[in-house]
Amino acid sequence: MEGLAADISWQMWVTLVIIGAAVYLYFREKFSIEAISIGVISVLLIFFHFFAPLGNDGLNSTSLLSGFAAPALIAIMALLVVGQGMFHTGALEAPISKLSTLLDKRPRQALALVFLIAFSVSMVMNNTPVVVMFIPILTVMASRLKLSGSLFMMPLSFLCILAGMTTLIGSSTNLLVNDVLQRSTDMSLGFFTQTGPGLILAAVGAVYIITMAPILLPHRKSLENEISNEGRQYIAQIRVSAGHPLEGASTIAGMIPQLKNVTIRMIQRGEQSFLPPFDVTLQSGDILIVATTRSSLSNLLASDPQYLKGMLNIAGFHDESKPSENNDTIVVSEAVIAPASRMIGRNIEQIGFRRQTGCLVLGIQRRSRMIRKRMLEIRLEAGDVLLLFGYESDMKALRSNRDVLLLEWSTSELPDIRKATLAQLIFGGTVLTAALGVLPIEIAALTGAILMIAAGCLNVRQAVRALDMRIFLLIGAAFAMGLAMEHTGAAAFIAQASVDLFLPFGPQILLMALFLIVACMTNIISNSATALLFAPIALSISKQANIDPITVVLTVIFAANCSFATPIAYQTNLLVLGPGRYSFKDFVKFGTPLIILMWITYSLLLPFIINSTG
Repeated sequence: MEGLAADISWQMWVTLVIIGAAVYLYFREKFSIEAISIGVISVLLIFFHFFAPLGNDGLNSTSLLSGFAAPALIAIMALLVVGQGMFHTGALEAPISKLSTLLDKRPRQALALVFLIAFSVSMVMNNTPVVVMFIPILTVMASRLKLSGSLFMMPLSFLCILAGMTTLIGSSTNLLVNDVLQRSTDMSLGFFTQTGPGLILAAVGAVYIITMAPILLPHRKSLENEISNEGRQYIAQIRVSAGHPLEGASTIAGMIPQLKNVTIRMIQRGEQSFLPPFDVTLQSGDILIVATTRSSLSNLLASDPQYLKGMLNIAGFHDESKPSENNDTIVVSEAVIAPASRMIGRNIEQIGFRRQTGCLVLGIQRRSRMIRKRMLEIRLEAGDVLLLFGYESDMKALRSNRDVLLLEWSTSELPDIRKATLAQLIFGGTVLTAALGVLPIEIAALTGAILMIAAGCLNVRQAVRALDMRIFLLIGAAFAMGLAMEHTGAAAFIAQASVDLFLPFGPQILLMALFLIVACMTNIISNSATALLFAPIALSISKQANIDPITVVLTVIFAANCSFATPIAYQTNLLVLGPGRYSFKDFVKFGTPLIILMWITYSLLLPFIINSTG
């Protein structure tokens, strides 16, 4: 401590106060994450401009702002764009449809299978692309199960982090610590050295996540669900054409299993009409009059191109059913028939709605009474709500249409499944090149994002919208805080003081204290910085306390991977922050008990680890 005391500066204490205040403000949520992050960066820039430690050139504006060009930040932003490309093309509908049967019959088993696959893959590859891969899958599954996506996003991130503890290549943190071990000693971790205790820690953590997630995590609806009115029923019609997914399907108790959340009002076959309850096997040419919500109808259109083709290929639209080469965004919106509209008293076919506007009427909603007519035969009334489908440019043109009032707030983009296969290939190539080490993850992700835009899977505006400013500013602020702690000596002071304090109590107490300190630090600065900071200290501890170096290195690895208490602790936490609609406090509430549980479990395992490595 004497040598360390000589390096203590008043700038170190100010740095600790600034970081403590930032963590407090993040937790209180009185101000937005963006505002706090900008404030922290500004304060650090101003303070170190005037009061930088003497002889330290690492705290200038260039270094403090370098977090905004960090490879990790580039990788996260680019992967968000790649994931958005998958979403906009409906590229995940295929794997979801394969799970749909299991999801309907055994939803718990289906969810368990998804999490098990995510865990297994994260054991042997970087878990950032794994989380990117499974976020949209879990979002769709949560929607189908009518559950909040916030119940699944944080568990996904935490399980992938736990999986990263189990093998040498499961996390970049493990490789960084092993590199320090190799340079400092003649030892090295094997591929499965940490697998035994790692799997025990992961199992304990998984039990906590499964049991406590429904209790501690918020039940928040997605932004899309909050904007749209899920309960509104629209009258729509589906034409069964040759090769259609519904051709040959049979009704069961008046329902068709392939049509989720869709009520069949009538089936028309030529001049013959079938009313419920019916026992019918569908044939090519049949027209189904259905009642369904906007969400269910949108999901149906995104699931198979034949559904859209069947809707276009209805009487009155034959000439316009040819595939369009328009690369504009496909959207779904709503419009109300205005009072004194020229459309009142006429049906969709008589109006020639699509020829006039370029938009297709998918459904009609009327609150006054139940309708059992073909949609094209319904005579419109003032106040009827039309569910519209079309290209964004055509939809915007309806603003000036005096016959309908466009409800712009209800406009949402629909997956363009024409590019689904291309998006899958780009996504697969991005993940494989990063996982196999062909390219660094930031280069692979950036290349994937550029290819998504170049291939037309999403446009530049959609790509920019996928970038989360909260994540961008959080990472920049976290990097600046970590840099300030390192260069002012604050991090080293805390580490060395803790070692000196607990060394007299024996090796087990010392390792327990080391684990807890590292676990706390990794939630304030990045896990990689924490691991690199504590690995040399841990190796010096092994000499002073005569503890096997492998044991102290494993302690640092497991503790540095306990990135559960803050969203800035690890990049997968930042990835799920938006989709789960979490706050800073949500991570503290759900992640802190998990860290304590990991600490207790590791403490109980320590005698066995010391004996096995000693």
